[in-house]
Amino acid sequence: MDTLIDERALSKLRWRCRRGLLENDLFVERFFSRHEASLTQGQAAGLLALMDLSDNDLLDLLLARREPEAGSLDDSTLEVLRLMRVPQ
Repeated sequence: MDTLIDERALSKLRWRCRRGLLENDLFVERFFSRHEASLTQGQAAGLLALMDLSDNDLLDLLLARREPEAGSLDDSTLEVLRLMRVPQ
C-alpha cells in the first residue's frame, strides 16, 4: 500500500500545483478538497507529472478533449487524471 504524504509534503505539493489558467486551478482545487486527506506518495508523484504539462495540454486532458498518448503517462498519473476528471 502506498504511504500517505505528510503535511509538509502536502503544502509543497499545493504550492507546486498553482497554475496560470483559472480553469486548471479549479480542477486542482477540487481534487485537493476531495482527496488531500488520503493523498498517497504515488498519487502525489502522478499529480506532479501532470503539473509538468503546459497549461493548455493539461486543460485538454482534464476536459477529455484528448486522451493521453499510449505509454506517455504512468499508472499513478493516469489514476490522478481519472480522479481529477470526476465531475462534482
